[in-house]
Parts: sequence; structure tokens; C-alpha cells
Amino acid sequence: MGKFNAALMLPNPMTPNKAIVFNESKCTGCNKCIDVCRADVLHPNPEKGKPPIVLYPDECWFAGCCVGACPIEGACIMTAPLQQSVAWKRKDTGEFFRLGMKNPPPANTKPPVV
Repeated sequence: MGKFNAALMLPNPMTPNKAIVFNESKCTGCNKCIDVCRADVLHPNPEKGKPPIVLYPDECWFAGCCVGACPIEGACIMTAPLQQSVAWKRKDTGEFFRLGMKNPPPANTKPPVV
């Protein structure tokens, strides 16, 4: 029997999903995202100042709490699966909209064309 000196945390390689990605040049390793993660997907990096480890990406609920808690814009990026990415474009103006965007457009009050 061999001796083991360390326990390792490695991401689950079986998942095709990259739920959360950290920009290493922006992330300060404050771990605020870990505190608010509802599914315990994130774990602290043993190296101080490094981004958290996304240990269980296939368990992510895509609630967006981690992105909302991040004090640095663009340090924590969530990529929702394709079936959850809902977006549309207005034909007449070319404006692009998506669910969850800040400052959404006013509601469409026109009745449907029959």
C-alpha cells in the first residue's frame, strides 16, 4: 500500500458543460461566489488569490448568484446551456435582447396581428 500526502480536488471531466468560467486576470480569489453558490459547485482554491475551482459543473443550477456576488465585473462568467439561452432581435430596429438583461425594454403592448 502506498502513502498519500495530499488530497486532490479535480473537476469532473465527464461533463460537456462549462457552467462557470473565471477570468484569471480579473479574479482576486475573494471567494464571495463560493459563499452564495446554492449548489456547492465551487470550492476555494488552495493557492491564495487564485479563482475558485469549479468542482461540479454538471451540478450547477444556473441561478447566477456567483456572478451577482462578484465584486469585479467580468471576473466570473456564467454560460447557460443552449436550451436556456433565450434571446431575440427586433426586425425593425435591430435591437438585441436576452432574458435577464439589465434595463430590459418596455413590454410590447400591441395586440397580435391576426
